[in-house]
Amino acid sequence: MSTSLVNKYNIVGPRYTSYPTVPYWDDSTFSTQKWKASLRCSLKESNAKEGISIYIHLPFCESLCTFCGCNKRITKQHAVELSYIKAVIKEWYLYLELFDEKPLLKELHLGGGTPTFFSPENLKYLISEILNTSQLALGYEFSFEGHPNNTTREHLQALYDVGFRRVSFGVQDYNETVQKAIHRIQPYKNVKKATEIAREIGYTSVGHDIIFGLPFQTLAHVKETILKTKALLPDRLAFYSYAHVPWIKGNGQRGFQDKDLPSASLKRAQYEMGKQLLAEVGYEEIGMDHFALKTDVLYQSMESGKLHRNFMGYTASKTQTMIGLGVSSISDAWYGFAQNIKDIKSYYEILKTNNLPVFRGHILNAEDLIIRQHILNLMCRFKTSWSKNSLYFKQLPDALIQLKEMERDGLIAIHANSVIVTAKGKPFVRNVCMAFDVFLKRKQPNAQLFSMTV
Repeated sequence: MSTSLVNKYNIVGPRYTSYPTVPYWDDSTFSTQKWKASLRCSLKESNAKEGISIYIHLPFCESLCTFCGCNKRITKQHAVELSYIKAVIKEWYLYLELFDEKPLLKELHLGGGTPTFFSPENLKYLISEILNTSQLALGYEFSFEGHPNNTTREHLQALYDVGFRRVSFGVQDYNETVQKAIHRIQPYKNVKKATEIAREIGYTSVGHDIIFGLPFQTLAHVKETILKTKALLPDRLAFYSYAHVPWIKGNGQRGFQDKDLPSASLKRAQYEMGKQLLAEVGYEEIGMDHFALKTDVLYQSMESGKLHRNFMGYTASKTQTMIGLGVSSISDAWYGFAQNIKDIKSYYEILKTNNLPVFRGHILNAEDLIIRQHILNLMCRFKTSWSKNSLYFKQLPDALIQLKEMERDGLIAIHANSVIVTAKGKPFVRNVCMAFDVFLKRKQPNAQLFSMTV
């Protein structure tokens, strides 16, 4: 990839797991009542037809990983588990009151934090409570994030028994120097063991998460990690750029200095080398920063045009409604977003009043919905069209003018009623989306809100 293009387009920008992006949500016109109304509207359209997704945030970790930008609470006291799980179940029961009929469950994902901080028994209890109040959709998919150091056979078996068939393990990098810098020490043998046990039990999709652009990380480090990954051949991979956002996450991302991070051009070289090595053994690039073997459902959904993107990242199927449970979780009713309060104590206190623990959100207007669809099209299919009048918006001509420079650089092709991202332009798809983002144009942030695009 051209270094000049990297230098030109490596700017601050959103990752577009939503539109509008969280910093541009209009809290002034948002209320819990409006959120409930948008959710009811979405459920009437989608529950019986396609089902819903559930994301459950399990925030506890025994130690702090300094690369992490997630909401977490560090503790070694496992007595916190049951109280938290009971609170999540209570929140779920509050949402059940909004359904006219039993929820049709299509997707469920456990994220964190460290989901495998919780005991197998407590995880099974949590999922069983949700299953007892739901019906399962055809082709449902349950997945969780596992820490290779503490994901036991008992964890994998307990979750398999309640319907989980996909697991992703956070690898990040195998080099000891890099692992020490990010405070994530996990030998290759631990990842190998967890991967092999998952397959023995019957998991049909095992994923690994790898990060480039980490402190002290070199091309040789990334190559070593990719080669070891190839030996285990996970079904899918997230291979993405480290998002350095210490101004948001405080001292959690201050375990090293900015000068210890690779340059933008080195980061891109790390990605291109990794991409080439992965292609040699049959991995296909999925959307942005994801790869899968052709036997994995994520690749198959891309081929069939069903690939979807939400706050969990890329998913193999679309649900219009996603309910987020637990501290900091974000829910999506297509017509509105809502985020839970981030403090665990406050989360407990609000639930005691039988109210949803929502503290901010955004209700989408007609313009938001149109632009959201364009950005979703670009992120999932690398093209979008306004051949239907319903997808035209008045700022579109301005967006196309802004994109002319990218067209001259060979990154996109602009047609009469569509934009198509070229192979050369795929690494810059976030920049393409930014041209459609009217919130960014109307109000440039006073402080840095996002990570770099490349």
